[in-house]
Amino acid sequence: MGKLNLFKATQTKATKGGNTVRLGNKMKVNKLLVIILVSLPFSAFSQDSDIGNWLLYFGNKNISKKLNWHHEVQYRNYNAIGDLEQLLLRTGLGYNLSEKNNNLLLGYGFIRSENYLTGTTEKQIVNEHRIYQQFINKHKISRLYLQHRFRFEQRFVEDAFKMRFRYFLAFNIPLTNPTMEDKTVYLSAYNEIFLNTEGDIFDRNRLYGGLGYKVNKTVRFELGYMNQFFSEGGRDQLNMVVFVNLPDKSN
Repeated sequence: MGKLNLFKATQTKATKGGNTVRLGNKMKVNKLLVIILVSLPFSAFSQDSDIGNWLLYFGNKNISKKLNWHHEVQYRNYNAIGDLEQLLLRTGLGYNLSEKNNNLLLGYGFIRSENYLTGTTEKQIVNEHRIYQQFINKHKISRLYLQHRFRFEQRFVEDAFKMRFRYFLAFNIPLTNPTMEDKTVYLSAYNEIFLNTEGDIFDRNRLYGGLGYKVNKTVRFELGYMNQFFSEGGRDQLNMVVFVNLPDKSN
């Protein structure tokens, strides 16, 4: 995948009455919207193309210095939008073992999957309720921001009960500033492996790479490409992601 240079900061100057006027103050945000709009046609493939589109929202609300409320919505499509593959709603209550570094969380998720029956255009709807526990560790090495996430899931899939372990390793590298400060374009990548506790141990693996833009301490956006492969076959997705981190205003 070629590099996207639409994030490159530019400013236009005009002279009026001997004074220089800068017209490009809002260019970064506008170019981010252009990237999202331009990407939609490229994700408009049929089911046979194995390319879909995921729209993702991740929210975090700091309740206090120790407690946080996590919430997310993932709308996953077989095509650009409209052919639902999976709707995922997840929430949880987290506890900070140390400030900004180590977090324990207990959560619940509801997942509605619409799976195509082999060789047909008909779908089978599968509902899943999921309880999960996770531990997140964050640290920084030079310009590299690293995150490790360990998650254990108890899955109630219709009448079946399953358990699964997941390990997620991600990093962000700021490109336009030395640190992840406001108005920073950054490179984002992660790999996540899923392992079952019984039966076939390997479930799937996800490999992702993309570009992000941190608007401020509260909001950042990402646009990326993800490959997901299973023990048999695989699938690719374009991901459009919004992260919202709401501070605790009581402090």
